[in-house]
Amino acid sequence: MDRRSAIGLALRNLAPRIPRHEFGVVIDHALDSPGLRTAAPETAAWLSLVSYVRHVLTEYDDLLADGYDAETARHFVLADMDEALAEWGVRRRLSDEDDPESGLG
Repeated sequence: MDRRSAIGLALRNLAPRIPRHEFGVVIDHALDSPGLRTAAPETAAWLSLVSYVRHVLTEYDDLLADGYDAETARHFVLADMDEALAEWGVRRRLSDEDDPESGLG
């Protein structure tokens, strides 16, 4: 199985209801991110998924632009992220200790 297919399978298992267009973007990010090139497919899928949700479906980037530090901004969007992930069938929940941005390029 090639890497794209392996990450796709892992992502489908993690988020069975993720919309098709977002599915492709998350996989592309996992494949293009230097920090995820050597990660296990499951890890690459998870970190890419969380990064996508944070940057696209929350106000995270706006909070950073308003001067909040990354840790505080992540805390403020945590509930929104969990809600979006749950809508896609993700069972795993985030916590303040999660740092899925580390290692992402």
